[in-house]
Amino acid sequence: FHSSQNCGHAYPTFLAVLWCASLLCSQAPAAFAGLMYLFVRQKYFVGYLGERTQSTPGYLFGKRIILFLFLMSVAGILNYYLVFFFGSDFEMHIKTITSAISPLLLIP
Repeated sequence: FHSSQNCGHAYPTFLAVLWCASLLCSQAPAAFAGLMYLFVRQKYFVGYLGERTQSTPGYLFGKRIILFLFLMSVAGILNYYLVFFFGSDFEMHIKTITSAISPLLLIP
């Protein structure tokens, strides 16, 4: 019951951050992180069936993916304001960096 409740509480945050990251930054790394998050939540849920310590890696890994999506959103917002105020567009640089960093999410 606890794992289902915890997943239900984290899901709206995940959807909001995933949506913002894909809209404001880059869709491919955001989609990859979203799929990774779904697999990690499954691992977290299955970990609750065993010992309590088995669910901790899934929980921490999920938080790291949420942080990555949040940082992608912040980078997209900063890029928008840089274009708006200064005329400098760093969209290609941000997409390159996020595409290079997203495979690092596979490291536990």
